Amino acid sequence: MVRGMKSGLLAAATLVFAGCAATDAQPQAAGSDAAPAATGAKAERFDKNPYPSTYHAYPGRVTAVTGVTIFDGEGGRIDGGTVVLAEGKVASIGGADTAIPADALVIDGRGKFVTPGVIDVHSHLGVYPSPGVDAHSDGNEMTSPTTPEVWAEHSVWPQDPGFSRALANGGVTTLQILPGSANLIGGRSVTLKNVPSRTVQGMKFPGAPYGMKMACGENPKRVYGGKGRMPSTRMGNFAVDRQTWAKAAAYKKKLDEGKTVDRDLAMETLAGVLSGEILVHNHCYRADEMAQVIDMSHEFGYKVTAFHHAVEAYKVADLLRKEGICAALWADWWGFKMEAYDSVPENLPMVEQAGACAIVHSDDANQIQRLNQEAAKALAAGRRMGLTISDERAWRWLAINPATALGIADKTGSLKPGKMADVVLWNGNPFSVYTRPEKVWIDGALLYDADDPKRRPVSDFELGQPGEGDVK
Repeated sequence: MVRGMKSGLLAAATLVFAGCAATDAQPQAAGSDAAPAATGAKAERFDKNPYPSTYHAYPGRVTAVTGVTIFDGEGGRIDGGTVVLAEGKVASIGGADTAIPADALVIDGRGKFVTPGVIDVHSHLGVYPSPGVDAHSDGNEMTSPTTPEVWAEHSVWPQDPGFSRALANGGVTTLQILPGSANLIGGRSVTLKNVPSRTVQGMKFPGAPYGMKMACGENPKRVYGGKGRMPSTRMGNFAVDRQTWAKAAAYKKKLDEGKTVDRDLAMETLAGVLSGEILVHNHCYRADEMAQVIDMSHEFGYKVTAFHHAVEAYKVADLLRKEGICAALWADWWGFKMEAYDSVPENLPMVEQAGACAIVHSDDANQIQRLNQEAAKALAAGRRMGLTISDERAWRWLAINPATALGIADKTGSLKPGKMADVVLWNGNPFSVYTRPEKVWIDGALLYDADDPKRRPVSDFELGQPGEGDVK
């Protein structure tokens, strides 16, 4: 219970829930005009989007930030630049001579930096929310080593305080919520806009493809081997995976031939992967296992979009480049289990230097609040070994590269005219430990302002229960 609540906190809550009403208004129609298929129905009648996004941008206003250093998210830099936001989009970006609409709110950005919003491809916010108690442990369906039928969005709790912390402290505007890594195939992920909402549908990034979580190595064999079940070894991991893919290929073949099938939610997800509609995000640490997974993907005709936690990515960076696979990495987390032992702090810049897609990710409710600092640590390590990677090029690790891995690079991930105005104004160089977000816009709406307590989203859970002594 919260007693003696400050009026500012209540005002913030009012802001959040007024916005939520707008966010959840006017639900979209289902993704298919056909009714959900009954058992034995043909594949084309399956509704591929039964839980559609109801996201609507919060209201914003025409805004221009001037005199600012801009990292555009794709490796470009403008010193003393101007960025204009209008109608939820990046309207224009350029130097000091950039035209500013007469009705724009003009913000003096001298001495400050503007970047695209940070995108985290690996988060468990909402499925492992705070407080971290057993009742909130909803990220791993540890009843079978393969559970492609489960969807992370059906566990996401929108009131997790971690969402607003990631926004205010880390400038995170978009994030992918994944199932955990206990299973070889853990289920579908969901990509969210980091906005307050009463429902997960109100946060779902419109048009983002689903992802599917897979895991290699120690976690699945430990979880199921400890239960006296298969898999208990790495060869068991691959055997179960391959058998599951073989079943999925047979199911998809029937769908492609127009045959009637008994509806199977697990096989529907895997068929979506084989069709290229669902993107594979594979937890995998060791270089040898990444190479074997790539061979398995060739065997069954699917593509790995990104390897996550890939502490040995530097050993196979050329292979990742060739296959067009991103590596989602930490700066210096290592040694907490054997498969995480052979890490180097230069991992990220070495992957970048090899021409592969490097990404900074969190996997942690605290680390998501300082992904800019994670990128800075990796960048410094690379420079110490002689890799000359500029600040603006390194910002790709937090912007266009994760957007590419999530299949949304055409909509966000860089400050290009026409893209979503997901923007952060930092109060200094974002690679400094002393720098914090000053303002954060999502689709052109100012959702966080360090100078305005009313622009600090507070969930209903954080407000607590009203009681005697509370502000009336």
